[in-house]
Formats: sequence, C-alpha cells, structure tokens
Amino acid sequence: MPILFPAIDLKDGECVRLKLGLMDEATVYNADPAAQARAFRTQGFTHLHVVDLNGAFEGRAVNAAAVEAIVAAVGGDMKVQLGGGIRTLADVERWLGAGLARVILGTVAVRDPALVREAARRFPGKVAVGIDAKGGKVAVEGWAESSELTVEDMARRFEDAGVSAIIYTDIDRDGILAGINWDATIALAKAVRIPVIASGGLASMADIERLAAPEAALLEGAISGRALYDGRIDPAEALARLRG
Repeated sequence: MPILFPAIDLKDGECVRLKLGLMDEATVYNADPAAQARAFRTQGFTHLHVVDLNGAFEGRAVNAAAVEAIVAAVGGDMKVQLGGGIRTLADVERWLGAGLARVILGTVAVRDPALVREAARRFPGKVAVGIDAKGGKVAVEGWAESSELTVEDMARRFEDAGVSAIIYTDIDRDGILAGINWDATIALAKAVRIPVIASGGLASMADIERLAAPEAALLEGAISGRALYDGRIDPAEALARLRG
C-alpha cells in the first residue's frame, strides 16, 4: 500500500505552507505543530513528513524545539521523518537518537555525497535523500540556489549507498495545488532502484487515485500538505482508497 505522508513545514516555530518554496509566501495553518501532528494521528495517518524550513536556509536546526515536541507527541505511534538543516553526521545521529524514524539529506547530498553514504552505512534504513528540482535541475540551500545536476544524475549517485528512499519534490508545483508531476516522478522511479516518494503539488483525490493506480506501484508513497490543510483531500477517504 502506498504511504500518504501528511506534511508539517516549520517556520518560526509554526506549521506553515509555502508557495513555490518562497519563505515570504508562507501561510500559517497551526501555531502548535505538536497539536497538528496529533490531529494527523487521529485521522489515521501512520507516517509524518516534517521540514525545518528555517533550518534548510540556515544550514542548522532552527525549529528543534518544535520537532522535539512533535516526536514527543506522536513518535510512539507515527514514523516521523525530518529534513531541513541536517548537514553533518552529528546532526544525523542526534536526530535519530531523538526518536525520528528517518532523516532526509538534501543540500549535503549535493555538496558531500560521501557523507550521505557514510550516514546510510551507519544507520541502515534511516537515511533518505531529498531531491528538490526546479526546471529539471537540482536546487539546494532551501531551494534558494540551483545546481547543474539533473534529477536522475543525482539519484544515481546513491544507487549503491543503502539510501532508504528518495523524496522528489517538483518546486514548480509545490504549494500551488497543480497536481503532482507524475511523468517525471514515475520516470525517476523507473530509472533507479531506490524507492521514490512524490512531493510537491498533490492537489486532490485525483492525485490519490493516481497514487493508487498500478502505474504508481513503483512509488513508496506521496507527501501532501496544502490539500490536506485546505480540505481538498478527505483523510479517511484517501486512506481507504490507498488501502483498497
């Protein structure tokens, strides 16, 4: 069964959603991220995707208190994965020791692939790579900078590294409810053996239907943010469709 990951994006201690990755285009959905995590648990979700947005830009943990509160609230019942500002092996060790199920390495995966391989070796099954793409090229530093790497080239770097998943985000669709870039996401899943999670643009039950379709069976799942917060996706209906 594909996993539907509700998203909690943290900015200044609050649960927000960005539009196209722009920090000044943030909508606050809940001032209490732990309460939001509990709400998702109550709705039946088993996994949670958390991003420290300030951390992604600053290269260090900024919303640590909010992340710790989320893990304390739901970590026993939900598998929580975190990305944003995780740049060193010490960061990886710290967060996994704090009860996270998985950490997501993005910028450092571009800058220092060897660190990702070492983290995956030390912590099997607990390290994912975040690939955020704009115009087909990998973006870094909280999406503020573009690289010359293509998405597939980046993914292939880690084929034999023991990475547990790739979280692929199409920045051009993120937060605008344009629908997931299914063609690019499924092409990536076919190009590598690492499980791929779709992120960016999940808009409606039509995307849930697509996720449940046989052609998407290669994917580990998808991440949903704004569509859940705005009520465009009914959690019970979505989870039932993915189960059946």
